Amino acid sequence: MKSSLLNMTAVLFGITLVASAGVGVVNMITVEPIAAAEAAAKTEALNKVLPAFDATVSEVVTVDEMPVTVYTATQSGQTVGYAVETLSKQGFGGPVSLMVGFTPAGGVVNVNVLKQTETPGLGTKMADEDNSLIRSIKGQQLAQKKLVDGKLAVTKDGGDVDALTAATISSRAYVDAINRAWMAFRSVSTGEEPADAASGATQVAEPEAQEGGQNE
Repeated sequence: MKSSLLNMTAVLFGITLVASAGVGVVNMITVEPIAAAEAAAKTEALNKVLPAFDATVSEVVTVDEMPVTVYTATQSGQTVGYAVETLSKQGFGGPVSLMVGFTPAGGVVNVNVLKQTETPGLGTKMADEDNSLIRSIKGQQLAQKKLVDGKLAVTKDGGDVDALTAATISSRAYVDAINRAWMAFRSVSTGEEPADAASGATQVAEPEAQEGGQNE
């Protein structure tokens, strides 16, 4: 009996050891390609939201107890813009992550959606190149927008950012992330202490649309 138990233990230990080694090998094989893919995606996002640049320096700013990364872009040693990797936890389907580009004067160059899990055909339209959200802010000085308590807001909340049709929750998350990026940009470019960027919009649950999306 003892011998049989020892044999079983040894076999189980051997299986576990081989499985662990296999997982380790797979991780070693995939970790570098994954890191390279993430770096390439980050570079692509920076290129989409910034004017031509030859170098960037990153700095992490905490806004609403969340880390926001600001990339200061330079060309021949001169600052040409800022790209801010920002996020919001208020999305309909989960967190929304954006890369927002600013000119040194504070104008919005462009916005690139990095990650979102919103309702297909509704909230996912935030990633479309020409959607109502980006049209409301691209090429504009955010300080000159119709602000609510000093922040951007969708029209339903008293601002002048046009929300996506039937996707106000997703639109609020997008604007919330933009506000956080704006605060971080101002912190790095002017030394201003970042303020609370939370939108302040009501968080009361709203009914879902018949298609499973957002009826807002």
